[in-house]
Amino acid sequence: MITVHIVDVEILNLDSEFFVLPLSSLVNEEGKEVGDVNLIFCSDEYLLEMNRSHLEHDYFTDIITFDYCDGLLISGDLFISYDRVVENADVFNVTVQEELCRVVAHGVLHLCGYGDKSEQEIEVMRQKETYYLRLFGFT
Repeated sequence: MITVHIVDVEILNLDSEFFVLPLSSLVNEEGKEVGDVNLIFCSDEYLLEMNRSHLEHDYFTDIITFDYCDGLLISGDLFISYDRVVENADVFNVTVQEELCRVVAHGVLHLCGYGDKSEQEIEVMRQKETYYLRLFGFT
């Protein structure tokens, strides 16, 4: 089950069901099953504190993914900085909705086993993000 939570930010007109069907389809297309996936939207400060306390990183990021997957069952917590998404949408000259969808897809792709540490992994991740955003009509 995919569940949306909003912690300490205000997101106008966010349809909590908006991500459920496309993300479930993404997981299924990757040959996996949907378990418990939490999308937790928060502020830069909230995510920075999580980054410091859980990963010992002292910088802003758009998403932190906690992976609880078991075999083909995809489960995890995706903490997403809505502040960072808004800023990155401006930087990349895309809509906030498109950037939000890209970041959420990115986190779910991590749960499906894709990495983004090497240049090759980043290239595959970007291709997958773009593929799913187009497939589900987000771009």
